[in-house]
Amino acid sequence: MIGGFNLEKKIKVMLVDDHEMVRMGLGAYISTDEAIEIVGEAGSGKEGVEMAIERKPEVILMDLVMEGMNGIEATKAIMEAFEERGWEVKIIVLTSFIEEEKVMPALEAGAFSYLLKTTKAEDIVRAIKKAHEGESVLEGKVSQVMLNSSRKKAEKHEILTEREFEVLLELGRGKTNKEISETLFIGIKTVKTHVSNILSKLELEDRTKAAVYANKHHLVDEKK
Repeated sequence: MIGGFNLEKKIKVMLVDDHEMVRMGLGAYISTDEAIEIVGEAGSGKEGVEMAIERKPEVILMDLVMEGMNGIEATKAIMEAFEERGWEVKIIVLTSFIEEEKVMPALEAGAFSYLLKTTKAEDIVRAIKKAHEGESVLEGKVSQVMLNSSRKKAEKHEILTEREFEVLLELGRGKTNKEISETLFIGIKTVKTHVSNILSKLELEDRTKAAVYANKHHLVDEKK
């Protein structure tokens, strides 16, 4: 045992990055840690998905910007494939990008941790071990991006009319259009119109997502 890790059962790690030098340098450093074993290096998202299913790593370091299948798509595909098989994997995004349009989709796709390529090698190794133990690691700037994104989403419902907000609350309570009609004393067609407006304003796909939104933002038990 070294540092709490059983050397007889090393952490299986896979690298996915379209830059060979990055894979070589990172792989060489990570391999020096006795608690980690590199089980594969993929040069594309598609290859990463195939290799992950074949070699069943416990932790994957995933680049985001790659030709063909990008890291976000690969992350989603791997997470779905592992879930179908009852396997577990922790994906650590390792990228140069910190923009919200990269961070949020990556986390929504199933990424467990998010690091920048400027992160020190020893900190990447530490993040791998933490991921294996179930502890997520987010670059400080990533946490700020998440906070800003959360605030933006939370503000969306403020543009709803009083009646639309009331309908949103009823959706959050799981009520049907008929039940909402009876509760708010409005016609079913009017309810449908309000639901349509809510989905459009909140940029949601369906009423289920609207219900999730209402509960996620703790609106159901609140008054406007």
